[in-house]
Amino acid sequence: MRSGIDHSASDPEIRPQDDLFGHVNGGWVARTEIPADRGRYGSFDMLRESAEQQVHDIIAAVASGNPESGTVARKVGDLYRSFMDEARIEQLGVEPLAPFLSAIDEVASTRDVLALLGRFLRAGVDGLVHPIVNTDDRDSTRYVVYLEQAGIGLPDEAYYREPQHEAIRSAYPAHVARLLTLSGAYAGDAATAAADRVVALETRLAASHWDTVANRDAVKTYTLVDRAELDELTPGVDWDAFLEGAQAPDGAFDQVIARQPDFLQAISAALSEVELAHWQDWLRWRVVHALAPYLTDAIVAENFDFFGRTLSGVPEIRERWKRGVGLVEEALGEAVGQLYVEQHFPPRAKDRMVELVANLVEAFRRNFETLEWMGADTRREAVAKLEAFTPKIGYPDEWRDYSALAVDGDDLVGNVARASAFEIDRNLAKLGGPVDRDEWFMTPQTVNAYYNPGLNEIVFPAAILQPPFFDVDADDAVNYGGIGAVIGHELGHGFDDQGSQFDGSGNLRNWWTEADRENFDGRAQRLIAQFNDLESRDAPGHKVNGALTVGENIGDLGGLTIGHAAYRISTEGGDAPVLDDLTGDQRFFVGWARVWCGLAREAEAVRLIAIDPHAPMDLRANAVRNLSEFHEAFDVTEGDAMWVPEKDRVRIF
Repeated sequence: MRSGIDHSASDPEIRPQDDLFGHVNGGWVARTEIPADRGRYGSFDMLRESAEQQVHDIIAAVASGNPESGTVARKVGDLYRSFMDEARIEQLGVEPLAPFLSAIDEVASTRDVLALLGRFLRAGVDGLVHPIVNTDDRDSTRYVVYLEQAGIGLPDEAYYREPQHEAIRSAYPAHVARLLTLSGAYAGDAATAAADRVVALETRLAASHWDTVANRDAVKTYTLVDRAELDELTPGVDWDAFLEGAQAPDGAFDQVIARQPDFLQAISAALSEVELAHWQDWLRWRVVHALAPYLTDAIVAENFDFFGRTLSGVPEIRERWKRGVGLVEEALGEAVGQLYVEQHFPPRAKDRMVELVANLVEAFRRNFETLEWMGADTRREAVAKLEAFTPKIGYPDEWRDYSALAVDGDDLVGNVARASAFEIDRNLAKLGGPVDRDEWFMTPQTVNAYYNPGLNEIVFPAAILQPPFFDVDADDAVNYGGIGAVIGHELGHGFDDQGSQFDGSGNLRNWWTEADRENFDGRAQRLIAQFNDLESRDAPGHKVNGALTVGENIGDLGGLTIGHAAYRISTEGGDAPVLDDLTGDQRFFVGWARVWCGLAREAEAVRLIAIDPHAPMDLRANAVRNLSEFHEAFDVTEGDAMWVPEKDRVRIF
């Protein structure tokens, strides 16, 4: 049996007792240069590159077959062709913007602003609010619209106020002016003045945005209002005009969940206080900003110069074919995914994953039964939730129907708009109907996984089920340290600081006793404090936000603890062999660290620390320092850099 460990990535000069990430990945880090078109690069990205190439080959094969008009295969080929036809795009210039800009010129009231925001939303242009259709957090048997804050161009509200983002903030108005000039909407000093007004309005809106920590609070971001209450909350906001523009079905806003009520109130005030001409400036910017990736080379280059080079430190834009694949994935992802699964996902991989998931669930169940800080009443609820989990592996049982989506090989911007409208209509059509518990929110070719609290499900697309996450021919220890701990991580989200507030039916309900919740919150606070003191090697001088990353950090700790316990279950009745001079337990932790192999440009690492709920890769790998099992496996002792005194180790599950 082979271990499945890539020893060429390691650095034997670094001891695992001092830095597991460096020991396992140090060789790779030392010799790897981040590709010029990326802000960070690692295990996930390498698999994504492979999947991207495979999808490109599928698209090319489909297109070369000259499929019949109207078929989904023809739509895939025509959409890709419309993106790759640079001559046609240059010939059109900014002509595709003309209908949008003309409509903005005709704006004569705030009602017109709202109506255009609805129309533009259908075309893929985000406005003041972003409506999302999802299961009701407090009634998972129905769909409802969530109203999410929007309206700004920088990544997060913090970019408009925090000193550490001053350089980005200072460069932003000039970028807005250049893009508005290239679009033909303004010229000379008029573009500069318009950009200043746009940034001023965005700054006003950002001041009412909830920050990243508040915005992940499931209880705080749930305010259910009926239409009369929404109107009362937002006087002067003509929601009828917005809904008409969006072509929403009757009753779409009869009840909505205001995720950030303060922001909705701020919209109302801004619409009444900000000059209409300034809203027109902002609308022009929203359109140009949203459609820039699909216009001329000069506009694409300016858009990348700011959002790629300045914001993330990425030297080069991704090759056009890769961006074209990304568009097809976004618009017709499951159509391509069906072919991807046929060619790249062996049935036995799914069978092996079913076994892994079963062992992870059993390990969690045993853990709950012996968890010393959890009382009997909470334990019963936790086990009931665990037993209600739905695992989805590889690909959906039913594929999405794209027959209503029209694609024209000569009309890129039109294709983008129609794909956006198709998706909006598909989601709004869910309202009032039964919940589709078979729907997937990632395509099979996506290298990722997720937990959905509203459906109490864990989902693992086919593309992540490859080394270093999963190797169907490799040793169990490495697989449990890789995909096993990732499964445990996603299961753990059902019991993290937010997921634990949902019950087994997917409803936001407090099923904890007061004492158990206090115990849980106390452990979570210790984890927050621990990560608040940490810096990534990629962003020296920038501390991690422990409150922002606590949910993912709990997921990692749970994944490690339960993944290791599940590995032990898999070896019951026999001892794990020593392979590559490593015990089974040591291989488990090496498998975990290998998953987080990667590095980031400093600018991108700083950006991610501000907005990403995940800790940096090296810190995720070294989260093992909280496990006594890791200390025992590698004989970590006081004086070693990875040593954490037992009393300071955070263990939640």
